[in-house]
Amino acid sequence: MRVPGHVHFMGIGGIGMSAIARVLLAGGTSISGCDQRSTPLTEALAREGAIALEGHSPDHLRNTTLFVYSSAVPVDHPELVEARKRGIETIKRAEMLARLVNGRKGIAVAGTHGKTTTSTLIGYLLERAGLDPTLLLGGESIDLGSNARLGSSDLVVAEADEYDGSFLRLAPYWAILTNVEADHLDFYGSFDRLFDAFCQFLASVPSDGRIVACVDDPGVEKVLKHQGIRASIATYGLRSDATWRAENVQLEGPYSRFEAIHDGISLGEFRIGLPGAHMVRNALAAIATAVSLGVESALVRSALADFRGARRRFEVKGEFDGILVVDDYGHHPTEVAATLAAARSRLVGRRIVCVFQPHTYSRTKNLLNEFAVCFEDADELVLTEIYAARERDTLGISSTDLAARIERPRTTLVASLEDAADHLMGMLRPGDALITMGAGDVYRVGDMVAAKLSGR
Repeated sequence: MRVPGHVHFMGIGGIGMSAIARVLLAGGTSISGCDQRSTPLTEALAREGAIALEGHSPDHLRNTTLFVYSSAVPVDHPELVEARKRGIETIKRAEMLARLVNGRKGIAVAGTHGKTTTSTLIGYLLERAGLDPTLLLGGESIDLGSNARLGSSDLVVAEADEYDGSFLRLAPYWAILTNVEADHLDFYGSFDRLFDAFCQFLASVPSDGRIVACVDDPGVEKVLKHQGIRASIATYGLRSDATWRAENVQLEGPYSRFEAIHDGISLGEFRIGLPGAHMVRNALAAIATAVSLGVESALVRSALADFRGARRRFEVKGEFDGILVVDDYGHHPTEVAATLAAARSRLVGRRIVCVFQPHTYSRTKNLLNEFAVCFEDADELVLTEIYAARERDTLGISSTDLAARIERPRTTLVASLEDAADHLMGMLRPGDALITMGAGDVYRVGDMVAAKLSGR
């Protein structure tokens, strides 16, 4: 996958942008990119051969023939404006992703939750089977050590993000749909418009393609009734009418175990080292995809047991002075509740202390009632201020409003991540599990606590 000329990425430090840059780099494309600050990810890109620049400036455009920018870049940004003034082709990240996926045997993983783990697992299984796929992931695969991989086959596994309608640019051969819930209402305005977007996405799969969808989810079940769908449909889940279903599910212990059933025929027991019923569903989606593409179920079983997951998806950072530190990307009420329920069943006997950083003012305001009741499987909650991301504080919502709505568990509101770490050092005890959650930089709290505990 080589692009002629020189490609410049504005916002190259983003997880989706960096995946595309890495695939192009591996294919021999000349790459540069910039972001507001240097990070371990941009430093890794520099080691891999990219020109990684800190800050933004029109001076970055030297020799650029294609300018790729993220959704976070405003249309009047000087660097973008200058690129257009110079006649450089400018495209959004979603369009660049489409150029890599469309026309190939693209497998696009969509849904409100579970996209990263599911796409990472599908890619891992296909790679273990020797099918040599290209991977464009929304998180870093622990097994791969990266969020991207350039393969030699026509198979491309990509995470399909619904934010700002990005996934509607894709025309995948296969589509995986994990769930459909209210999110990104700052862009869509209503759930109905979000729902319509998912319908359009599935309608883009050709008649000789395949849709693999979680029938346990009410939103998915409704989307599957859309008249525009042309592809064949295989469902998965815990329901008895699913094409691929899990039975005899056991969530305790170091592995989640289940029996996989396909069209009434047992494929035997499978296990995955990630907790929770939601992870069983993610595993089923990957099993269905891999086996349908010709991978032997015995190989899938072995690989699934070895799978270590993606960074920030119930990632165990280690045990420090008897305190287990876990980090998770969950930032939607459904994700938070599922992760804490999984922790409750996996970490039997441990007190669960959750640090949550709300992500964006719009999501916090739109889902305030749902957030108020999603922490009940935690024993203690530490709530930070809202991580603004792309937004400004114009909606009259704060973490104080959320804290006032939460009846249980006991909630402590802190002003900064440093304050959160200091508070935790005074209340954590051996045997506890500390879980940091959010899509911002809340993982830093776990890192600070781990460093303090290691230094005692």
